[in-house]
Amino acid sequence: MDIQWDSLPAPVRQTTNFFTEPVHFFRTYNRAFLREDLLAALTLTVVALPQGIAFALIAGLPPAMGLYATVIGSIVGALWGSSAQGTTGPTSALSLLVVSSLAAYAQPESAAFIVAAGLMAVMAGILQILMGVARLGILVNFVSDAVIVGFAAGAGVQIAAGELRHLFGLSSGGTTVVERVGHVLANLQLTNPYTLAVGVGTVVLLLLLKRYAPKLPAPLIALVVATLALLLFNLPQHGVDVLGQLPSSLPPFTALPLFSLGLLNDLSTGALAVTAIGLIQTMAVARAFAAQTGERLDSNQEFVGQGLANIAAGFFSGYPVSGSFSRSAVNFEAGARSKMSALLSGIFVLVAMLVLGPVGQYLPRAALAGLLLIVAYGMIDYKQMARILRGARGDALIMFLTFFGTIFLSIQFAVLSGILVSLAYYILKTSTPKVHEVLPDDEFEHLVPGQDKPSCPQLGIIEVLGDLYFGAVSHVEDTIRSYADRHPSQLYLMLRMRDVHHIDISGIHMLEGLLRSYRERGGDIFMTHLRPDVLARMKQTGFYDRIGADNILDEDNAIRYIFQRIMDPTICIYECNVRVWKECQNLPRPDYHVDLIDIQMVPEVSFETISPRALWDRLHEPLPPIILDVREAREWKRGHIPQARHRPLSGLLGRKGGWDDLPTYRPIILVDRSGRRSQRLAALMQPEGYKNLTILAGGMQAWENEHLLEAVESDYVE
Repeated sequence: MDIQWDSLPAPVRQTTNFFTEPVHFFRTYNRAFLREDLLAALTLTVVALPQGIAFALIAGLPPAMGLYATVIGSIVGALWGSSAQGTTGPTSALSLLVVSSLAAYAQPESAAFIVAAGLMAVMAGILQILMGVARLGILVNFVSDAVIVGFAAGAGVQIAAGELRHLFGLSSGGTTVVERVGHVLANLQLTNPYTLAVGVGTVVLLLLLKRYAPKLPAPLIALVVATLALLLFNLPQHGVDVLGQLPSSLPPFTALPLFSLGLLNDLSTGALAVTAIGLIQTMAVARAFAAQTGERLDSNQEFVGQGLANIAAGFFSGYPVSGSFSRSAVNFEAGARSKMSALLSGIFVLVAMLVLGPVGQYLPRAALAGLLLIVAYGMIDYKQMARILRGARGDALIMFLTFFGTIFLSIQFAVLSGILVSLAYYILKTSTPKVHEVLPDDEFEHLVPGQDKPSCPQLGIIEVLGDLYFGAVSHVEDTIRSYADRHPSQLYLMLRMRDVHHIDISGIHMLEGLLRSYRERGGDIFMTHLRPDVLARMKQTGFYDRIGADNILDEDNAIRYIFQRIMDPTICIYECNVRVWKECQNLPRPDYHVDLIDIQMVPEVSFETISPRALWDRLHEPLPPIILDVREAREWKRGHIPQARHRPLSGLLGRKGGWDDLPTYRPIILVDRSGRRSQRLAALMQPEGYKNLTILAGGMQAWENEHLLEAVESDYVE
C-alpha cells in the first residue's frame, strides 16, 4: 500500500525533514553562487588545515585526528546544518574540554585515549540529535553568553600554559595551569634556544601579518616559513622537535566500544559538557552571521546537523566538533553565499592532506606552539569581558565563576556549573520581575515609576514587568500586598499588564486573591494592556467573568473612567492635596478652609435616584421638591438647574448639621457633577432624619446630556 506523504502526522514529516536536508539543499541550490562559494572554500581550506593540526595537539590527540575531524565535520555539518556561513570542525575550546575530560581516564595520545575521544564525539552527537528532534533548540537561549566568554577566556589561559613547554623546548610537567607554568619557570635554564627562536619567530611573524596583511592566510604562511627555516638550518640536529608525518589516506572507520557501560558512564559528564558547549558555540556563530545577512536559522536543524557531524567524526577517526567562529568569519569575509563553501572546503582539506601528508615530518612543533599561543590570546575577549563587567552583576558573576573554574577546576565541571548558574540566574530574574508604582510625569503625558512622588489617596497604579507564572507569583503578590499595606486609603488598584506575556493557573489564583482582598475592603481592581494570550487564558479559567468586562480598560481612557465613575470626588476635592492625575487639575477647590468632620468611606448604601427627564417634570409640579446643588462655586456658575439652591458640600461638611435649615419633611433632590458627592452627603443626612432624599442620576453631566435648561451666572468666565 502506498503511503501518501501528506497523510503522515506533522511530527513525523518534520522529523523526516531533519534528515533529508541535503536533498532539499541540492534541489534548491542556486548555481550562480558556485563561483563565490568555490573561492571562499579555497580560502577557508588554507585556514582550516593548520587549525585542524593545532587543535588536535591541544586535545592530546595525533594531528591526523584533527584533520579527519576537519574533513568530516565540514562536510556533514554543511550538508545537515542550517547556517549558510557557519563551518563545523575542531575548535580550541572543545579540544581543551576533550583533553580535560579524558586525562583522568587515559594518557593523551594513547590508544585508549584516542578511542575514548571518538566515543565521546558519538555520545555528544546522539544527545544533540535527540535535542534537535525533540525541538529543544530554544534551550540554548537560556544559557548566558557570559558562560561562553568566561569559558573561552579560561580555555585560552589553559592552552597557553600547556604550550609554554613546547615553546621553550622542555619536557612535560604538571597537569594544572599553576603546575605547568611553575614547571617552565623552574626549568628555564634548560631552554633550547633554537626551539625558542622558532616559536617566538612564529609569534612575531603572525602578529606582523595580522597587522600589516590581514587578508593573507597568516597561519599557513607562518608554518611554511617555519618549515623552510627548519630545512635551511637543519634544526632537528639542534634538538628542535618536529610534528611527524601526516596521514595520507581517507579517514578510516573506527570500531568503538558502544556497549561498554563502564566507559560510557566515565565519559558521560564530559559528553554532556561537549554537547552543551558545542551547541552554544555553534548557535552563537550562526546567529552572529545571520544577523548580518538576514538569514533565517533553524536551531533544531542545526542541532541535528551538529549531532550527525559528531557521530560521523567519532566513527571516522575524528573527535568532537562544533561551529567555529574563526573559520566561519574567514568563510564570511571570503564571500561565501551558501553551505556549499563549507562542504567544498572539507573536500579540499582531504585532498591537501593526501597530497601534503609527508610534509608534516618537517613541521616544527615549536611553530605550532607559537600559533596556539596566538589562538589562546585571541580566545580572551577583553572587550566582551569589559562589557559584561559594566552590565548586570549576575552576568559578571557567571563569567568569573566559569573563567576561574576553567582554570583551577575540572573544565567539564566548570562548564556545567556555569550553565547551571546561568539557568539559576535566569530563573531568579524571571521569578522576581519588577513590580512598581507608576504615576504621571510632569506633563501628564506618560506614566513613569513613582519614585518619591506622592501617591493618590484613592487609586494606585502598579506595573508588572514580567510573566505571571508559578515561579513569580509569590514575589508579585508580596510586592502588591506590601504596597497596599503602605497605602491603606487606596481602595482601587489598576494593574498595567503590557509586559505580562504569559500567565498560568498560579498567576490566576494570585489575581483572584488580590481581587477578593480589595473587594472585601470596598474597593476593586482594574487592568489595562492585557495581551491576547493573557486575556484568552483569563477567559478560559473564568477569571475574566469574575473581575468583569467593565474592569478591563483601555489605558488611554482608564484613569478618566475610574476618576469619573469610581473614585469618590469628595475625597478628591476636600481631602486630597496632591492632585496626582491630569483629571484632578481642574477640580474645584473650596473657597475657604474647611475643618472636615470625620468622613468615612460611603458604605454600599443604595439611595433612590431620579432621571433628568423625571426631575424636569417634577420641577413643574405645584409644590416642586427642593433641589440642593452641592457643587463648588465655580461649577455652580458654569451652569445649574434654574430652581436649585446652591449649598457647596464644603460648607455642609465643614460644620456638623450644616443642613439644619432644610425641612426634613420635604422631598430633597441632591445634585452634583456625577452623583457621587450626593451619595456622600445623603449618607450623612439620612441619620439626621432626612428620609426623603433622592439623587439626580448621573448628576449635571446627565442633565447636560439631555440638553435641559440651565442657568448661567452673569459673572461666569470660561
